[in-house]
Amino acid sequence: MPPYKDLSPKNIDLKVPGFKASGISCGIKKTGKKDLALLLSDVPANTAGVFTTNRVKAAPVVLDIRRLRKGVSRGVIVNSGNANACTGRRGYRDTERMASAVENALGSGKGSILVCSTGVIGVPLPVEKVEKGVPALVKNLSYDGLPQAAEAIMTTDAFAKTAVSKAGINGKTVTVAGFAKGAGMICPNMATMLAFIATDAEIGNSALKRALTSAVDLTFNSIVVDNDTSTNDTVLAFANGLSGCGEIKADSPAFKIFSGLLNEVSLKLAHMVVRDGEGATRFIEINLTGAASAKDARSAARSIAESFLVKTAFFGGDPNWGRILAALGRAGIRMKEDRVDISFNGVPVVKGGLDTGNETRAAKAIKASDVSVEVRLNAGRSSAKVWTTDLSYDYVRINSAYRT
Repeated sequence: MPPYKDLSPKNIDLKVPGFKASGISCGIKKTGKKDLALLLSDVPANTAGVFTTNRVKAAPVVLDIRRLRKGVSRGVIVNSGNANACTGRRGYRDTERMASAVENALGSGKGSILVCSTGVIGVPLPVEKVEKGVPALVKNLSYDGLPQAAEAIMTTDAFAKTAVSKAGINGKTVTVAGFAKGAGMICPNMATMLAFIATDAEIGNSALKRALTSAVDLTFNSIVVDNDTSTNDTVLAFANGLSGCGEIKADSPAFKIFSGLLNEVSLKLAHMVVRDGEGATRFIEINLTGAASAKDARSAARSIAESFLVKTAFFGGDPNWGRILAALGRAGIRMKEDRVDISFNGVPVVKGGLDTGNETRAAKAIKASDVSVEVRLNAGRSSAKVWTTDLSYDYVRINSAYRT
């Protein structure tokens, strides 16, 4: 699938039957911009989540992991501008207060609402502002509200990230739609990136978790901006079953169709996160083939994508393929240097581990906004794709003054 280039989709039908959403400002952000969102299913929805593997987990992540043991929820409340991470017992109590405020306003049961937060780490959450904002948040719920929710979860994002896809399953139209935030602190290992996916598919919790885990692995876990895994990384999927398509069981033809929808929406969102990378000027796809194993392919592709030297070379338009071979050599994979082939946007720069003499052509080719890096190890049949950005001066500027 080619990179998703529509940075801020317009005129798309971003609605899922049985799901409402809203986004408001409750005063967490000094700018007065939207900072509180709610996604809500009309009925209890089977829910699956994939979370950060960072051992420093924000309070909302801890709460959601616990609540998802039952596999059902009504939705999620999300605040931006404050991560509620590294805030101790108070942070966990504040997370519970956020959930309770929505549950009380809706009259839903305790434990029915999940919580996510994103923003500055180590600062206590002004939970009173959230509680005061909940009545307006609930009042503004709308079946057309997903764009407002997407706007409300943004931090350093330049644009809201939304996607939708539909397909027929057992004679019924099934919709999958999602929204995400993320531009920096992006090196997911799940599975400050958040993504929320709503669907009216009728699918059990186990099958949903299986589909989501696979989708995350191929998309959100295959993007890199700056090599930092957040304390708050979360992807949640809610399935309310209102399409009437009949239960989608794992390994069935219907499951394959549903998984395709979930993968498509997730990939669109993941690509938008990369394209919005803080200070990024280039979208880079690492396409690694010929690895001895799937694990080797994954490790090799990520080693290239995470290399600061590789990323800065692309920012400068320097086809310095030696940095790629060096990244491969430290990836801990099975390889022989004299079998490696590398090309930049179709221009061969390495053949059998040696320079091809195409530096001038390659330098011109990689000045494009989209750069494809093809790496062939010629050591097996496994492959992997990872998407990353270059690393620019603006990344340093944005993050050196993030809190001020």
